[in-house]
Amino acid sequence: MSKRLFFVYNPKAGKAQIRNKLADILDIFAQEGYEITVVPTQKRDDARAAVAGRSGDYDLVVCSGGDGTLDEVVTGMIQSGFRTPIGYIPAGSTNDFGGSISLPKNMVRAARTAMRGRVFQCDIGTFRYDDVEDVFVYIAAFGLFTDVSYETGQEMKNVLGHMAYLLEGVKSLPGIRSSHIKVSWDGKTLEDDFIFGMITNSFSVGGFKNITGKNVKLDDGLFEVTLIKMPRNPLELSNIMISLLNRDIDTDAMHCFRTAELTLESKVPVAWTLDGENGGSHTKVTIRNVQKGMDIRVKPLPE
Repeated sequence: MSKRLFFVYNPKAGKAQIRNKLADILDIFAQEGYEITVVPTQKRDDARAAVAGRSGDYDLVVCSGGDGTLDEVVTGMIQSGFRTPIGYIPAGSTNDFGGSISLPKNMVRAARTAMRGRVFQCDIGTFRYDDVEDVFVYIAAFGLFTDVSYETGQEMKNVLGHMAYLLEGVKSLPGIRSSHIKVSWDGKTLEDDFIFGMITNSFSVGGFKNITGKNVKLDDGLFEVTLIKMPRNPLELSNIMISLLNRDIDTDAMHCFRTAELTLESKVPVAWTLDGENGGSHTKVTIRNVQKGMDIRVKPLPE
């Protein structure tokens, strides 16, 4: 009986480079003896719906696109009830998660990794609000970058990838909005006005490496949490961002900690982004780490 592979790709991701690589990628799959089902996405949520609706007969699910496409595939995998190994061929503009697990930037090489790589059990996150539970792969964030329209073109899909440009455009404090949020974790509580917060399981965000913390592990069952407080003046804002990029933590300006679960509450709805996609606006969310919740193909260990 032949092996079966479910391939979902976003034809518009990045610079639509998969159009020139698609035949080579499919040939690599076929060389490994797979019977292939191919699903090109047309709009947001197509990848999730396709993977959630597949049967349990597939031996491997492979996706190509940005981190948002991977997010949809992982969500669909969980909703389907079938835990199937995932191969990822990064094709987005930033690809923070692909870089975190050292996937090749070359799409053909990444396809080979999806075929012959080892399985890495990676943490993922659940994002619960009201009676709804969403899933994210590597980041849930709120604040400065989440009010950018999600209805823009593909080149703007990864909102956090434009961090530097957005910060450059913030010239005065009146242009910054903060959210008063109560944060609870591990029996601890803090309450303050925050301009930005991120809960991450990644080595980079928006292309900035090491911005999430030191000694990060993607399978330890813990998130790295960074919360930036409202600055008092433009100079303080500049110093905060320099400290963040250098991971030189100033505890008077930000809170940083690790946890497996936390709850954030506010009186006014706060806009969120999950893996660079719209996460909605909510007054209370509970975020939980699902340790080793995803099986993803990565490069083999050196012999």
